[in-house]
Amino acid sequence: MCGEPGMARQSNQPYRAQDFDLSKLDGISDRTLEMHFKLYEGYVKETNRLDELIAGFLEDDVVDQEEQPAYSELNRRRGFEYNGMVLHELYFGNLKKGGADDPPSSAPFARAAADTFGSFERWKTDFTGIGKMRGVGWAICSQDPASGRLTNHWVTLHEVGNVAGFRPLLVMDVWEHAFLLDYKPAERPKYIEAFFRNVDWRAVGSRLTPHEPAAEPGTRARSPASGKRSPPSRAAAAPPRPRSSPRSSWRSR
Repeated sequence: MCGEPGMARQSNQPYRAQDFDLSKLDGISDRTLEMHFKLYEGYVKETNRLDELIAGFLEDDVVDQEEQPAYSELNRRRGFEYNGMVLHELYFGNLKKGGADDPPSSAPFARAAADTFGSFERWKTDFTGIGKMRGVGWAICSQDPASGRLTNHWVTLHEVGNVAGFRPLLVMDVWEHAFLLDYKPAERPKYIEAFFRNVDWRAVGSRLTPHEPAAEPGTRARSPASGKRSPPSRAAAAPPRPRSSPRSSWRSR
């Protein structure tokens, strides 16, 4: 699978869950996947429900004082459901039957990881270590669109810890529902090993954004010599993420 989350939808059309052909993965059972797909479909359904409820508050172009508490709670929940939907699509989208532990050294993602971390192996050590952290959430390798660098992040639940504007490349679900039917809670490292055996590195590489060094001295960049970032320019903005993708890659809306 390749592509980009966030296909544009026509107004008033709900999101639709995407289908993923992921049977017979190595170390992740079909039973786990069936349960996981149903959970993902629940996020899509709840996202649509929240959109509909919030739209109802806005029909008269006014959110009055009595409506504000309920309106606020719906919007607070929105980030959880939206990210739960999109992160699962990214997760399923970077898996495939017949995947590989590591990409070829010449693959775009392997080169990008080596450019940032010094070697792919060091990047993988960092990503795996984040995946083993205690808690409920995700391990995500993202690209800084302003510098082209890769960084690994822990995201609690679905929405706490996402870096605004960064582009997710490799997404690993480490909620217990992702592996509990196949491994004991304490065996998360075994699940992480299985996850890597099924990674679609071509899909991961397709999420990279080609980067050109910033011409303005005030843009965010890291000096190769010092490793320090220069102050960000208020005028410099990260390029927007593409908003379209092939139907075979992401949900239609």
